[in-house]
Amino acid sequence: MVQAQGSPVRVVYHLSEGTAQASRALEYIRNHLEVDPQAQIVVVTHALGVDFLMKGAKTAKGNEFKSAVEDLDLQGVKFRVCEITLRERGLKREQFLPEVQFVPSGVAEVARLQAREGYAYLRP
Repeated sequence: MVQAQGSPVRVVYHLSEGTAQASRALEYIRNHLEVDPQAQIVVVTHALGVDFLMKGAKTAKGNEFKSAVEDLDLQGVKFRVCEITLRERGLKREQFLPEVQFVPSGVAEVARLQAREGYAYLRP
């Protein structure tokens, strides 16, 4: 699917590898929005990729991810968490930041966004 010229770029960032990958991704997303503030960005997480979206999660430097997630949420970035991961890891929705949306399957959501909504795929 080719987007019309002038319409916002749509991008899905796919995270499944834990907090180091999440730290990189958040930096890339901030940079992305700096040069293209109209970009429509969805972050889809599963497996260890959900960890940074949990309440109290911290970077390697000891800073909570919460403020970065809140800031990006205010800029229109969407954060989606895989419900299969929750089931497999025994996690509960209440353990996650309020900015999170839940989807039945992270990988199915990535595929849907690419195939049906024309999102470009990025994996930091």
